[in-house]
Amino acid sequence: MTLTDDTCEPVLGSPMLVRLVAERATGALLRDTGTLYLVDGQVVHAESPAAPGLDVLLTAGGRMRPEAWRRAVDQAGARGAVGRFLVDSGQVTGGELELCHLGALHDAAFFALAPGKGPTRFRYGAVHWIGPVRPVAAHALAREATRRRELLDRIWPHPEVDAAPVVPVADRPGLPVTVRQRALLAAADGVRTPGAIARRLGRPAFHTMVDVRRLAALGAVETPLAPAPAETVPDWIARVSAQAAQPSDEALLRRVRDALEAMR
Repeated sequence: MTLTDDTCEPVLGSPMLVRLVAERATGALLRDTGTLYLVDGQVVHAESPAAPGLDVLLTAGGRMRPEAWRRAVDQAGARGAVGRFLVDSGQVTGGELELCHLGALHDAAFFALAPGKGPTRFRYGAVHWIGPVRPVAAHALAREATRRRELLDRIWPHPEVDAAPVVPVADRPGLPVTVRQRALLAAADGVRTPGAIARRLGRPAFHTMVDVRRLAALGAVETPLAPAPAETVPDWIARVSAQAAQPSDEALLRRVRDALEAMR
């Protein structure tokens, strides 16, 4: 069974999510910005195209070998117990898995809870192959997502840098750049976005966006120009222009020309 909401409002204030939490629903909340997995009304996992998954955080970060991760998914994914398999096989400790999973969950939820352009759907009964790790209350997840958005705006109120290629600024010696930020700059080739850099370095996307905004505030990376607002033509000119398409009315054409000249 699938529940559908065609509104495009942020999930933070979505009546659907409030209702699902109240009814202690289990399933997947699907949006164009990401997916939240609920069990008994609590969020147990999140995924987003904008955020590296748990697999990337564990393997690209060097904690696990990619083949070990694939083996865990092959052997335990069908029964929804990959997390348990990783711990039981000694790949990670229970504490490591919990911390890494919580970081991946909050990272993906930051994007999944953002305003979207498409409808929201809930697929009852859907479960994630990672299995239970540690659930998070939906209101706590929403509160943290709001805090993160506010933090980004305090650092550098230019959201254009979040999705644009990261372009280092040359000839800026002496800037107070941290070791973590230097690694980011080394991965910035003028083509990779913050999300692509996060995947390459095995870091959460949000933390990478924080570093990029701080570097932009320092002047260490370029801040792309915000798109200029599109010029709007007054309705009366649009109507007259449509009428002016009739070539027989030469006087009307002259009036349109004169009106446009007057606006210059």
